[in-house]
Amino acid sequence: MTNAETTTAARHGTGLDRYDVLILEELQRDARLSNAELAQRIGLSAAPTWRRVRWLEAQGYIVGYRAELNRRKLGLDVLAFVRVDADRNNGESTRGLEQALRALPEVISCHYISGAGTFELQVMVTDLEQFSQFSVKTLLNLPNVKDIHTSFSLGEVKAGAALPLGHLPGRAR
Repeated sequence: MTNAETTTAARHGTGLDRYDVLILEELQRDARLSNAELAQRIGLSAAPTWRRVRWLEAQGYIVGYRAELNRRKLGLDVLAFVRVDADRNNGESTRGLEQALRALPEVISCHYISGAGTFELQVMVTDLEQFSQFSVKTLLNLPNVKDIHTSFSLGEVKAGAALPLGHLPGRAR
């Protein structure tokens, strides 16, 4: 840590307070807010708001900023949920499969799951033909894959939601 980071951390403390939570909520709503707009919304001046945002980034609470894209406008009309069953002979083979899944741009989310299956994927593609090709030529040929089971989204009820922060200290419920 630099001297400035140490000083900021010492002044700030180790946990989140109500201003930190407000910053996180506002940036989840609109990550393009200027520091001045953010400061106004949370009720602090610009300098301490800027220091708090930098502290939240340094501590790993904020891990990045990105634009939320409209998948349908981009032609990604098919969202599939794919359970991948893997042979679990050893940790090395599972890590190899994890690495292969991370490298696939069509896989937008991958979770190691309990119960039946090994991984639960969210896959986005343009159409059912592309999904068919992707599953047969790519997924089934990944290392250690035994089988796949697919369900298709028939309509989104809620997607890309902000993380719930009501459980954090200093937050009115």
